Amino acid sequence: MYDKESVIEYCREEDVKFIRLAFTDVYGEQKNISIMPHELERAFNYGISIDALAIDGFAMGKRSDLFLFPNPATLTLLPWRPLSGKVVRMYCDVKNPDGTPFVNDTRQILKKACDLAAKEGIEFKFGSEIEFYLFKTTEDGEPTKIPYDNAGYMDIAPKDKGENVRREICLTLEEMNLVPEGSHHEEGPGQNEIDYMYSDPLCAADDATTFKGVVRTVAERNGLYASFEPKPLEGRPGNGFHINFSLSKNKKSLNEAGTAGVLKHIKEITAFLNCKDDSYNRLGKMHAPKYISYGEENRTVLIRIPAAKDIYKRSELRSADSTCNPYIAFALIIYAALDGVKNNLTLPKELDANDEKNNQFEVLPLSLDEAKTIARTSDFIKEYLPKEIFEYYLK
Repeated sequence: MYDKESVIEYCREEDVKFIRLAFTDVYGEQKNISIMPHELERAFNYGISIDALAIDGFAMGKRSDLFLFPNPATLTLLPWRPLSGKVVRMYCDVKNPDGTPFVNDTRQILKKACDLAAKEGIEFKFGSEIEFYLFKTTEDGEPTKIPYDNAGYMDIAPKDKGENVRREICLTLEEMNLVPEGSHHEEGPGQNEIDYMYSDPLCAADDATTFKGVVRTVAERNGLYASFEPKPLEGRPGNGFHINFSLSKNKKSLNEAGTAGVLKHIKEITAFLNCKDDSYNRLGKMHAPKYISYGEENRTVLIRIPAAKDIYKRSELRSADSTCNPYIAFALIIYAALDGVKNNLTLPKELDANDEKNNQFEVLPLSLDEAKTIARTSDFIKEYLPKEIFEYYLK
């Protein structure tokens, strides 16, 4: 854990020449500006100016100046950059010229949700399981839709050609203090998954953003293209962004009430978990959920309760995909779970394993337009998302 002084000392002693100040737009796409070490003091004290009008969701009237204030605790080395003249990265808070938090900084939205949970004495933990395809590229480096291999679920080399790429990704993540827990080939040709350690919500959202950047970088170094699209290949499994969460108070699990709260509000938040038209081509197909349901160890349900004990007990939301902004997604899950705890909600009837004929369960929105229509009328969404982000997503 670094503070301002130790970051400056680290950059001086480790021959750091470039510091990337990172943030995300409202859709969760990572952006950054690079500064030199002599600018660090100014960055910490006064912020570094950016043009808000050029960032999705940051344009607010005629004002164009916003400022990035780096969070020293998020310092990490970018290990794929040269060792001589190193490059590091810090995530930033986005602020207005008067020093107040910028309303559309989605990292701040998640911070507010975490603060509310802390006031209630409730601790959340989050983790992500993010699927992606590896595609071949042309001689010019342009992406194709030709899978890197034709392997299937948990196949091994030589059929699984992605093994060495996943290994390189895991080793890179370790160098950046993200701890991989497991990696394997997924069901689709060229499809992969890497899981990493649980964390607090803010760190977990930072980690999900970092993870996607690392995967894309390592894939490109190997002459490949990494796709996180929800349904990159017709008739093949889609890419999920499975969100694992748990909540407790005084070491007592509140998962049941929290999960019930997420199920209650899932229709309202779907537009923010599945943000493109193509997202809805994935749902209801090849293990991706359709029914608003939960189940023990059942991989067709919306929220799966994996077989685990003690601190590993969690709920796994399986509908989201990588079009979502993890800061917004995690914040809305926290608010929904807190509502479940506040109102002592209980879980509904469990969906039987592989029961796709049971029409007593509600279904998720079937299109982005339907999801947006539901969100527009949601008092829950209006209470917890800034009006500007609400309108930006639903316009």
